[in-house]
Amino acid sequence: LDVNKQKGNVVLAGDFYPLWGEPELTDRLCGLTFTLSPQAFYQVNPVQAERLYERAVEYAVNAPTDQVLDLYCGAGTISLCLARKAAHVIGAEIVPEAIENARRNAERNGIENAEFLCADAGAAAAELARRGVRPDCIVVDPPRKGMSPDAIDAMVSMQPPRIVYVSCDPGTLARDVKLLTQRGYTLTQALAVDMFPQTPHVETVVLLSHKKPDGHINVKVEFGEGEGKVPL
Repeated sequence: LDVNKQKGNVVLAGDFYPLWGEPELTDRLCGLTFTLSPQAFYQVNPVQAERLYERAVEYAVNAPTDQVLDLYCGAGTISLCLARKAAHVIGAEIVPEAIENARRNAERNGIENAEFLCADAGAAAAELARRGVRPDCIVVDPPRKGMSPDAIDAMVSMQPPRIVYVSCDPGTLARDVKLLTQRGYTLTQALAVDMFPQTPHVETVVLLSHKKPDGHINVKVEFGEGEGKVPL
């Protein structure tokens, strides 16, 4: 039971009281086990979520020495998938309960090369930039409203060679990609994942690469998976 006394469009924002059963859920995804509090975000279609996350990891990690920053990391689902391929992963999330889940999930899965910060995405990126952190890639999976201009500025200040953007709203994705292209990035790959069949909703993962002077960039866009995949 969620007792939400706030006014606004946030549905689950109050105190949670378990009426029956366990206070948290446990699920398997991408070969990992995740514990989830009611406040933590989690994809409800595990088959398509695995495809989405596998492609995000493929875009993000080029070498086992890569350092990756995962903003809006939630309970650590993408972060821990990244940690199996990268040298080190830092996840940042503003919801304290989700960060506690992420830390416990890392321990539960025996992953020691991931750390988690409880902070707003923009504030986390700005603080890490001040510390001199320079990730090889930044992964973002913001809510439907997308990223704030301040968060984009803080992320770009870290000068990552690659940005992987996971989005549940093509409109805000297009808006934010436009801002990033104005800051020196080019969209190089994209994949749309039909997370909710028979609805207008779609998840998209895109790779943006920092443009090099006089460089040539090929763009690859795919829709679908397996034999039904359609390259454009």
